[in-house]
Amino acid sequence: MARTPGAPMCADAGTHEIAPRSGVAFTLDKGDRLTVIDPRGEQVADLLAFNRHDLDEVISSGRTLDYASRIYLTTGDPLYSNRSNVLLRIVADTVGRHDFLLTPCSADTFRIIYGDADPHRGCFGNLVHALAPYGVAADRIPVAFNCFMNVPVDGATGTFTVEPPLSRAGDHITFEAERDLVIGLTACSALQSNNGSFKPIHYRIERGRPGEPSEGARESVADRNALPPGA
Repeated sequence: MARTPGAPMCADAGTHEIAPRSGVAFTLDKGDRLTVIDPRGEQVADLLAFNRHDLDEVISSGRTLDYASRIYLTTGDPLYSNRSNVLLRIVADTVGRHDFLLTPCSADTFRIIYGDADPHRGCFGNLVHALAPYGVAADRIPVAFNCFMNVPVDGATGTFTVEPPLSRAGDHITFEAERDLVIGLTACSALQSNNGSFKPIHYRIERGRPGEPSEGARESVADRNALPPGA
């Protein structure tokens, strides 16, 4: 699969911009680092990660939070898959408050919660559209890791609220890929999540060590080495 990032470049070389209320998809190799940046402050970004060699393996809120024994994740925390493999690890975080409980907003979100008669397709629809070329269908979209989303939970009642993000202009979170991945990433479309306005999201990709093959390339080399002489 091509590794071409799915958003236009910003003036800052190497930084890509996701327009408000939109989404992109791209690939990471094992060892690559993805930095998600909130350029203006108080803007959420929904993040999905799929195993590039088996799309049935995807980040799992349930397994990750179960193994972490807490709902707020930050530097050093892994994001596990539905098969209990680490897909991403948080290696830097200037905010320390993100959400891994709530599903991507959708047309149904805006219809049911906001009462919109002609709802936007939301992050769910944007992710479906962006990930379709990689073979990811709508029913494969799980709970996203919602970068910068602020969802306080009352420990006594279990009640939660969606509050303005704590991120300020330039805040960021960096993930390192532990597998070859397909990534979906949005600039969130829900007013409440973003303190009443829609803003862009920036991201940067730092490729892994030069000359180090991806998982797929290593598997191909291993397959060739396993062939009998003359095959």
